[in-house]
Amino acid sequence: MIVRIAEIEVYPQYMKEYLAFANEVDRLSIEREPGVICLYPMQSAEDSCQIRILEIYASEEAYQLHLKTPHFLKYKQGTLHMVKDLKLPTMKPLDPKTMKLIFKKQR
Repeated sequence: MIVRIAEIEVYPQYMKEYLAFANEVDRLSIEREPGVICLYPMQSAEDSCQIRILEIYASEEAYQLHLKTPHFLKYKQGTLHMVKDLKLPTMKPLDPKTMKLIFKKQR
């Protein structure tokens, strides 16, 4: 399992357009990619230019496949000029067993 929290700072003048791209890629990734477990986008309540996306992939292979999909490439190419800063730290789940329960409960 691969877990990342994408830390994205968007230029304010592009926020509306960026959100449209982000919502589309997240939806299509969940619908079309079995190895994408979660893409959960969030916007900071204190600073609307700060976006965080909880990303969970079944494996490194699933993540690499995701990066090559048409919908991800459209997002990446379409938003390059909108993003002021991007960090993609990999996270280590403290309790992977409980994570499975969280996603069952979400239904």
